[in-house]
Amino acid sequence: MPIAAAAILCLVLSVSDGDTLKALCDEAALPQNLVTVRLAGIDAPESNQAFGHRARQALQGLVLDRMVALECRASPDRYGRSVCRVMVAPSSCTREPCARTLDAGLAMVTLGLAWWEPHFAREQTPQERGQYEFAEYEARAKHAGLWKDDDPVAPWTWRQEHPRPR
Repeated sequence: MPIAAAAILCLVLSVSDGDTLKALCDEAALPQNLVTVRLAGIDAPESNQAFGHRARQALQGLVLDRMVALECRASPDRYGRSVCRVMVAPSSCTREPCARTLDAGLAMVTLGLAWWEPHFAREQTPQERGQYEFAEYEARAKHAGLWKDDDPVAPWTWRQEHPRPR
């Protein structure tokens, strides 16, 4: 399911972990103005997992208390979160208006603090797939972030080994 073309402007209020945030959006743009967003195309370490805290801090540094443009797919994930590409102005831009040209998900992969999820590649354009795949390849080669670990555990594997109590 492809990501929608129309971007929604929102203010990021909090960051839960390296791939999830809460944002306040224009009431006219969404049925509810407070939205939980899962960054499209990536999976960051869980909070209790190695590099989980660093991933959360990195995403906070990119988007917290900033206006972002959300490009969301039509349907939410199984937890009810909106799955979106999150675009933010680079931190080097100090005067508004700034173009939101930095893809927060791609930045997390580039920093070595998230995995690109190839099984969600169908939700990305061919250009985005290439960028994300190359960013992960480069982060691994540079031993950036979690790739410093000799054997980093993917979040999907970690979740299987540490199921949440119901």
